[in-house]
Amino acid sequence: MKKYYLLPLFILFLTFSFSQKKKSVKDEVKATDLSGLKFRSVGPAFMSGRIADIAINPENENEWYVAVGSGGVWKTNNSGTTWQPIADSESFYSTGCITIDPNNTSKIWLGTGENVGGRHVGIGDGVYVSENGGKNWKNMGLKNSEHISKIIVHPDDSNTIYVASQGPLWSSGGDRGLYKSNDGGKSWKNVLYVNKWTGVTDILMDPKNPNVMYAATWQRHRNVAAYMGGGPGTAIYKSFDSGNTWIKLNSGLPKSNLGKIGLALSPFDSNILYAAIELDRRKGGVYKSTNAGGDWKKMSDTVSGATGPHYYQELVASPHKFDRIYLMDVRVQVSDNGGKDFYRMSENEKHSDNHSMTFKKNDPNYLLVGTDGGIYESFDDTKSWKFVANLPLTQFYKLALDDAEPFYNIFGGTQDNNTQGGPSRTLKRSGITNSDWFVLLGGDGHQPATEPGNPNIVYAQSQQGEIHRIDRTNGEATYIKPQNNIDEPYERFNWDSPILVSSHDVKRIFFGSQRVWKSNDRGDSWTSISPDLTMNQERLSLPIMGKKQSWDNAWDVYAMSTYNTITSLAESPINENIIYAGTDDGIIQYTRDGGLNWNKLEVDKLPGVPKGSFVNDIKADLYDENTAYAVLDNHKFGDYKPYVYKTTNGGVSWTNITKGLPDNHICWRIVQDHVDSSLLFLGTEYGVYTSLDGGNSWIKFSSGIPTISIRDLAIQKRENDLVAATFGRGFYVLDDYSPLRFIGPKSLKSNMVFTPKDALQYSPIRSGSSSQGGDKFYAKNPPYGAILTYHISETMKTLKEDRISKEKEKNKAGEDIDFPGWDKLDAEVNQVKPHSVIEIRDSENNLIDRFSGTYKKGFNRVSWGLTQNLSVNKIAGASGFNYPLRINVPPGEYSFNVFTVENDNISKIGSKFFNVKKINDSYLDNPQKELDVNSFYSEILNVVDNYKKHNHTLTKIKDGVKVLLGIMNTSAVDNINDKYNQYIKLRELINSCEVYLNGNKSKKDIREKDFQSIGDRLSVAIRGVNSSYGFTKMHKESLGKAAILVEKYGEMLDNIKKEYVVLKNSFNQEIIDSVD
Repeated sequence: MKKYYLLPLFILFLTFSFSQKKKSVKDEVKATDLSGLKFRSVGPAFMSGRIADIAINPENENEWYVAVGSGGVWKTNNSGTTWQPIADSESFYSTGCITIDPNNTSKIWLGTGENVGGRHVGIGDGVYVSENGGKNWKNMGLKNSEHISKIIVHPDDSNTIYVASQGPLWSSGGDRGLYKSNDGGKSWKNVLYVNKWTGVTDILMDPKNPNVMYAATWQRHRNVAAYMGGGPGTAIYKSFDSGNTWIKLNSGLPKSNLGKIGLALSPFDSNILYAAIELDRRKGGVYKSTNAGGDWKKMSDTVSGATGPHYYQELVASPHKFDRIYLMDVRVQVSDNGGKDFYRMSENEKHSDNHSMTFKKNDPNYLLVGTDGGIYESFDDTKSWKFVANLPLTQFYKLALDDAEPFYNIFGGTQDNNTQGGPSRTLKRSGITNSDWFVLLGGDGHQPATEPGNPNIVYAQSQQGEIHRIDRTNGEATYIKPQNNIDEPYERFNWDSPILVSSHDVKRIFFGSQRVWKSNDRGDSWTSISPDLTMNQERLSLPIMGKKQSWDNAWDVYAMSTYNTITSLAESPINENIIYAGTDDGIIQYTRDGGLNWNKLEVDKLPGVPKGSFVNDIKADLYDENTAYAVLDNHKFGDYKPYVYKTTNGGVSWTNITKGLPDNHICWRIVQDHVDSSLLFLGTEYGVYTSLDGGNSWIKFSSGIPTISIRDLAIQKRENDLVAATFGRGFYVLDDYSPLRFIGPKSLKSNMVFTPKDALQYSPIRSGSSSQGGDKFYAKNPPYGAILTYHISETMKTLKEDRISKEKEKNKAGEDIDFPGWDKLDAEVNQVKPHSVIEIRDSENNLIDRFSGTYKKGFNRVSWGLTQNLSVNKIAGASGFNYPLRINVPPGEYSFNVFTVENDNISKIGSKFFNVKKINDSYLDNPQKELDVNSFYSEILNVVDNYKKHNHTLTKIKDGVKVLLGIMNTSAVDNINDKYNQYIKLRELINSCEVYLNGNKSKKDIREKDFQSIGDRLSVAIRGVNSSYGFTKMHKESLGKAAILVEKYGEMLDNIKKEYVVLKNSFNQEIIDSVD
């Protein structure tokens, strides 16, 4: 096989001492140093996620803005056919409301922080405005509001804005109440403040008289133990002076402690108001006023149910039918008579848990509804629904990975969208689609688990420990929740109960309630191996809203976890007798004898940890039985600080390891690399962080991920992939993070090349069609082939870039900028831009491929498609359809070599070996399979090589003839008759050869079929290599035919060369030299 070389420098396979060496962490590694390693979104979008609010542009009803409860802000310009996230780089991910300025539809106001009272809400950091339709955002204050529920812009004055702030859910105080700005948001005045536990949840403005406004206040507080959803601060207010002063409305309204209130104003008569009011113990009623709030009449006992009124209770008046009102609920309740009677809205083929409803002005049959499962449209007044299936907004609590081949699966428990499963990648060219995902188990999904070595067994659960074992071969789910004995206390399971598969015996699993359960038979039977490891308190005796509360107050613990439960479990992979358990009430327990004895540690004994902090995660070190990690969380008491700790003496003492983590970053999950003990990953409220030094310092590591809460992390050890479960943007995968094992401040100062993982060779499947419309959702696979990673420590500026940079500094300093001169400007034009080159070589150092790589400071990643470019037609210069022939390389060992080209200097960064492995054997046995594929591959290359040589020869002769013809047409040649006759003879031979190669030229002009050319025969033969079935007898025969044709081609060339020599020799030597 012929060898090709770029330069003599390329001959040797060099491995530089710094190509891949162990890190030495001394100085700081920055987030930008790691930004070249990017996560990719894998979806899914087949169930989407919770929608807080939707605004339709009244001037262009194809333009919508969507505020996602936990997933940012999205915009469509074509009624949902395609979407763009428009706030991914902002500091928030949770939103509660969105409003279009009625005076300027490019001006968008956004309230951050969810507007519900649920146990899983995200917080915000104030009110934002965009002046250009969401392209850019500016924070306008109220940063301590945490939960904004509604914004109104004055219909005649864009500088007057009202913001309803519910205020913090987990604590008192903050920016809560009704805020008004008269200067476009530059300053704010709280015009309706009640007390430190009460905010404003809803506001209305009379469209006929903007001076008249209504507001609903809401007193509520939630902590880890309980929820109180009402109090004396809850009420309905009215203002006659544009919100500057307020009076409480009482006449006809209930006197008890009220809960969440939803308000609506009749679009037909602004004197008619409706109010949905939560009363004691989740009861409630719908009230109506016909005199602008002066008096109220109870119309019915209707109230939002299911999760609880705190989760819904928005009231919407139809703009198309008088006295029709919609109450948001698990299933929307509808009244056609002003609240007297209600019926459930038709919601066939639609998700439950409704939060927003939007109408179009001139279409009474159209409704746009936001739910926990995404967005739905109805075009026939709720008779049917269309799902917007291209918004990847699923909220995942936890995840698990199996080790299926060739591609592993990802499983995740979701908020209100079941436990879902799907592939990390597919064989399809299009990527991962909604149809690749499936429901593993119903209900709210929570922590799943997989069995190592057996992808057919998966554990999944719904809320409060409803654990099942799923057999993937038949889809059956076996209920395996541990049961207490008759004389034992009620078994308390957390909303998201921890499950753990033992690393010592895959049949052994652990599960947590208030005690630790162990099963040695995959859950068929259970034994408790601990006593109650929690505080075992009566939750209603604990303080809420700042003190202990009366039994008669507005308690509601239905849709939340039981309290005093185990939340985290860990088993040492070194010593099976060492088990850790963490609780929701601030306790870490550990045993060193398999559960016979337990050691209790209250978390406030850890340095700086508040009493009762929730234990989000515990991990036993993979390398040292005395080392473990704990992640704690106090956000349900209004404290958003990170709490991450490490013990190296078996739990006796713990050290804070939060250096580098911002103060407001709640921490959820920690995982350790299975190769490098000092490499850790941490999931936080605002992204992924990594530590290269065992937790001593942390670096942001979220390239490719929007601002979002990372609730769980898992490592797929075979692939070295890091998978993140986000709470509102689905799953993200970082393909092959192994380069991090060699990164440190010193190594980052050098160029590096990293060993790729095995490159899987298969035939990507063409799935579906390309004509299914723009709303089809696709998540990307990693690039096909070998993923090649290298690091460039410094890049070189071009001459132009260097000049512009210097001129900017001079301009900034107010200095003169000299004209650089024409020669320097020409040098800029003529300079070859610095770049990188990748070479692929086989195990014998034969050049297989060469292509340009990326050239940027830091990590660079490119892919090689596992093919060799034969380029036969391109070199031939033949007429017709020219395309490069590419052939799959045979499996085996290869190397990739990285070079930089800077100022005409070529430098080798380094080289690494990797393997190409073929997967996906075909169903049928190939009778030719015993034959040597590599030999057939070599035969193809040999025929192609001869074909390319002949093409090169023909091209050179044609170029020479063209020159000689040009000379004959000048005065340089005296007698041209004999020469011209010889030229005609030679031209006829060349034309005959070209017809032999490419067919009749006139037929080609009208695309008439002619015959199979050499290229056609080779293309057929190559297809025998580019498939898992392998080459057939037909493919081999086609190659033989191509070889015969190439041989005849060579014979034709011999005749052409003879005639060419005759013609050339008829000229004098000076002319012959010019042609040569």
